[in-house]
Amino acid sequence: MEEMTRRQNLAHQKLTEIPEDIVDRTAQLVEELDLSYNRISDLRFLLAYTKLQSLVLDHNCVTSHTQFPDMPHLHTLWLNHNKIQNLSVFISTISKKCTNLRYLSMMNNPAAPSYFNNGTFEQYTDYRHFVISRLPKLQMLDDTKIDDKERSEAERVYRPVRKKKAANPS
Repeated sequence: MEEMTRRQNLAHQKLTEIPEDIVDRTAQLVEELDLSYNRISDLRFLLAYTKLQSLVLDHNCVTSHTQFPDMPHLHTLWLNHNKIQNLSVFISTISKKCTNLRYLSMMNNPAAPSYFNNGTFEQYTDYRHFVISRLPKLQMLDDTKIDDKERSEAERVYRPVRKKKAANPS
C-alpha cells in the first residue's frame, strides 16, 4: 500500500470484490482508494473504509442501482466508463450517501450524455443541471468546474415544486 496511512491502489487487478484480508488489514487507514479497471459492481465492502475521501472506480461495473454505504468524508468520486443508465436513481443514491461530494466524474456512462457517446449539447446541459441541482456542494462535474451562473440555472430548472398551503377555512 502506498503511503501506508493514506493511499491504496488496487487498479488493474481484475477484481470483482476486494479480498477480505486486504479490507481487514487496510480499510481503517485508507483515505484514497483507486479501484480502476476492475470488474466491481458490489460496493458493500466500502462500509469498512470509514476515512475514505477519494474513490476512483473508473472502468468497472457500477450500475444505476449499485448501493453505496454512507460515506460522509468522501469528497471525490470518479465513475467514468461504468454502466450507469438511470441518472435520477443513481444521483438520488449518491446525494444521500455522499453528502460532502465536491468532485464527481461520470464521463462515458449512458446516463451522462456527451459528444463522446452521441449525446446532444442539450442533453449534456440537462444532465449537468440535474446533477448540480441534487448535489449542492459539488464544485466540479466531469472535467468542468461549476460556476455560480450554472448553479443558479440548475436550481432554477430543477427547483423543487412546493405544494401550496391550503387556505385556512376559519
